[in-house]
Amino acid sequence: MDTVLQFLQTLQGFPAYALVLGMLVACGIGAPFNEDIVLLAASALTLNHVMEPVPLLVVAWFGILIGDGLVFHWGHRFGARLLRSRFFARIVSEEKLEAMQNRIRVGGPYYIFVIRFLPGIRTALFFAAGSLKLPYRQLFIYDGAAAVIELPLLVYGVRYVGGNWQEILQLVEHFQNYIVVGVLGAIGAAVVWRRIKSSSKKEAT
Repeated sequence: MDTVLQFLQTLQGFPAYALVLGMLVACGIGAPFNEDIVLLAASALTLNHVMEPVPLLVVAWFGILIGDGLVFHWGHRFGARLLRSRFFARIVSEEKLEAMQNRIRVGGPYYIFVIRFLPGIRTALFFAAGSLKLPYRQLFIYDGAAAVIELPLLVYGVRYVGGNWQEILQLVEHFQNYIVVGVLGAIGAAVVWRRIKSSSKKEAT
């Protein structure tokens, strides 16, 4: 990971954007390095004009959506069958997949929005969401919306602190749980409100 980031610093223009795109897609499909670190380190390089903030945001958005979309597609296409192979069974067991599916069923498609803010288990959760045969449009709407919020905060946050992305990473790790709890609370309230509304309509008829 350190070697790749050092190599990124030697690039400029299209090759730099292409490497960031490839790394984010790889992160999305389960590569053993941290997506947030890639984004933060790339953001720091905008201060050296290796990349520019707006093109980086666009490239990062597509990289995230492509990676998440591939995992979602594999879940949609193969489901639990894929986990019967030794390699994939080590990543997510069928029991864990079922637990994740139940969590997504409770939260509904809105839970896809929350998944973007859950480092470490994003890949498994997107696979679980796909295995439930949720429509692809729900992935792109909710995951895309979450990325639109997350990416500018990371990129401009790093620029604001003068490229010290390690400082932003500590803040992200510290506040991520609070963000998730807040979003889950909002989703829970929306689900309860929808059920109350639907029950009152049934009673009225």
